[in-house]
Amino acid sequence: MSLKIRLARGGAKKRPYYRIVVADSRSPRDGRFIEKIGSYNPMLPKDGERVQIDMEKAKAWIAKGAKPTDRVGRFIHDIEAGAWAWEHGNNPKKGEPGQKAKELAAERAEKEEAKKAAAAEAKAEAEAPAEEPAAEAEEAPAEEAPAEEAAAEEEKSE
Repeated sequence: MSLKIRLARGGAKKRPYYRIVVADSRSPRDGRFIEKIGSYNPMLPKDGERVQIDMEKAKAWIAKGAKPTDRVGRFIHDIEAGAWAWEHGNNPKKGEPGQKAKELAAERAEKEEAKKAAAAEAKAEAEAPAEEPAAEAEEAPAEEAPAEEAAAEEEKSE
């Protein structure tokens, strides 16, 4: 039977109050416990009496093999540093986005690349036709001139 020193929630909705208990790790969070060794009231100011732990009982249960959860271990370490060696956890994947967010980011990146490519093509087309209309302008009067001559000939023949 593995023992845990953990928080058991009590209190009303949006008014949490926790008991620090020693319990079998298989029992539910708010369910059966072996012994209550303290309390934690997060509604109190930080400099007040938020955490109250009977350190003698906590040390005795740790000596018997009970392992505190991360939060309770931190409380014990803050009260008496030698009672439990708490270390800051390291979770490098915590800030990494999930799979769906990665897929959406990839789709967004593809759309941005498509927009940039379309903008580059439009810019290239805008620059290239600037030269071509000048060439067409030279050819257009030549084509219009025979049409004008044909219209003039029709007027004369009438």
